[in-house]
Amino acid sequence: MKGIVFTVFIEYAEATFGGLVSEQMISSCDLSTGGAYTAVGTYDHREIVQMIVKLSELTDREVPELLKSFGFHLFGKLSAGYPELIANVNDSFELVSIIENHIHVEVRKLYPDASLPSFSHEFTGPDELHLLYESERGLADLAEGLLMGCFDHFGEEVVLEREDLSPGDGTRVAFKMRRVPG
Repeated sequence: MKGIVFTVFIEYAEATFGGLVSEQMISSCDLSTGGAYTAVGTYDHREIVQMIVKLSELTDREVPELLKSFGFHLFGKLSAGYPELIANVNDSFELVSIIENHIHVEVRKLYPDASLPSFSHEFTGPDELHLLYESERGLADLAEGLLMGCFDHFGEEVVLEREDLSPGDGTRVAFKMRRVPG
């Protein structure tokens, strides 16, 4: 997993829960890096999972809630840090529809060693979109948070339904989105 996700996560933990909680989270985990990450590095995703679980314990917040909240935050950081990737995008559904064949292509140009989740989509109507998330990491809650951040970025109200198609581990999840006309 790319280091930018780690650096933004630690920043999120500090900003949301304070430096002391963030320090406790890092020091309580068995991290090969000791909690030092660079945005361009590549790290084992299990380290961020460890930190999220520890943050859950320290804050009495459920892991899925933390992942969604972090995903929402991460979308804002990524869209601000890489505005060229969404500069000509008009709405959330357009952005979601270009994740796999545009955004991930550009990410791989910047980070050839990036191991990214797979997304496929299907428009089922002008205001309905189905998205399939697949990743061995099982971070569908993070993907859901990113989607919510995307909807917020474009100022859209979207009803989001989710179905886990995996054996409960979040490695294959279908998202059904319906845009509420505004």
